[in-house]
This record gives sequence, C-alpha cells and structure tokens, in this order.
Amino acid sequence: MSTTDVAAFVGAYPYRHLERHDPAWLVTQMDRLEIARAWVGHLPSFAYRDPAPGNAELARLLAPYADRLVPVPTIHSGLPRWEDDVNRAVAVEAPAIRLYPQFHGLAPAGGEMRVAVAAAAALRLAVVLTVRFEDVRQRHPPDTAGEFPAAAVRALVRSDPDVRLLVVHADRAFIEEVHFGLTPDEAARILWDISWLWGPPEDQLALLLDSVGVERFTLGTGMPLRIPDAAFAKLDLLNDVDAVRDAILGGNLEQWRHA
Repeated sequence: MSTTDVAAFVGAYPYRHLERHDPAWLVTQMDRLEIARAWVGHLPSFAYRDPAPGNAELARLLAPYADRLVPVPTIHSGLPRWEDDVNRAVAVEAPAIRLYPQFHGLAPAGGEMRVAVAAAAALRLAVVLTVRFEDVRQRHPPDTAGEFPAAAVRALVRSDPDVRLLVVHADRAFIEEVHFGLTPDEAARILWDISWLWGPPEDQLALLLDSVGVERFTLGTGMPLRIPDAAFAKLDLLNDVDAVRDAILGGNLEQWRHA
C-alpha cells in the first residue's frame, strides 16, 4: 500500500517565517520518509480575500510534480461564482476541496458552508476542514480567527448523507467530542489525520485507535508547519504497529474515498 500524506502545504505562512515551503523541498521530505503522494494545499490562500489566484498558483507550482503532489484547492463559498472554483477543482482532478470559514468570515456550519459541502458531495469531492494551523500559545497577535468548532463538524456531516469530511490538525478532545456525538454512519464519513495527536507518554493516538477505531485515521504530517518525522515516530511507538501502519499510511484513505 503506497503512503499518502493528506495534510501538506506549499507557499509562505503569513504569521511566521518558514525556511522552505516550495514543492521541491516537499518532495525531498517525502522521498526521505517514503511518502508516495501528498494532498497539497496552498498555505497562504486561507488569508486571501479571494483564494482563486492562490489555486492557480498551486496548480502552477505542483505541475512539475504531478505524479507525487495532488492539488487540494481552497474555496470561499461566500464569494460570487465560487461554484466556478469547485468546477476547476474537478477539472484538475482534485480529490478534495479546502474550506476555511473561520478565516473567511463565514459561520462554520452556516448556509454558505452547507451549500459548499453539498456541492462537493454531489461531485464526489471530499471536504478538508482545518481545526487550527498553530497552537493558540504560538499565534501572532493579528491571528485572531478562532479554531474550527467541533459542533460544526457534526452539523456538516449531518447536512448531506453523501458528504465526506477529512478533518486535519484536531487533538484528542476535539475528536472525541465529535465522534461520540455521531451515529456510526455519520462517524464513518469522517476521516481524521494524526498530526496533532500525541504519542507516549500520553498515548493519545493509541487510546483513540482503541476507542474510535483504527479505520478512522490517516497520515497527515502538516509539512512545512510541523516536523513530518513526528507522525511516523508516533506510529513506530504503537504496540501493534504492524497491524495498523498500512491502514493509517494509506489503506484507510482509499477505503473511505471509495465507500
């Protein structure tokens, strides 16, 4: 099973300096960690008034690495003609779209979000929701957007029976708040990345694999905002690493996408 990273980015971050954030660096890190493919977002687009130019830049940056880096465009469903951006995502064979309501001034489970989620579901696109980019203790003072709320995840997955949500950068408390408030069918349409879960000594990842289920988790590194090796270290420290490694590194993602 080939390894896929669902939480990688290219481009500068508005609130702190990143030493490298270009596709060539990303591919170098993937080679080092034996990651076959990555779902890649354009990092600064969450702060753009209109993310469409960022999506065009993402496509341009990733074009030389089309066999490794898969674009996941950003959609602002509060803007006119946002549907055109969704159609362009389909045209470039994106597996998903990214929505950032907390940065775009939208209610996280409001009408604009529900319509965008329904449009993605109709086109068999997953929806990537980012809980946070940085810990609240690290944020720059102008970074005042709140974190994506757990209640909104529950509301969105219930808003359309075909929607599939990939929630990245969620911690243990967030995942438990969402998961244990859903029916089994609703929970099965959400996939979580492991980038914000602690390994030993807290063992958050191991505890969630037992309580929520191995099938609900997939690999996300958070590159270049986070050190990618951390995700693999957490897997290596699991007691039953061989039993779950292949599932988290790619098997769960494929089953979830095609269920």
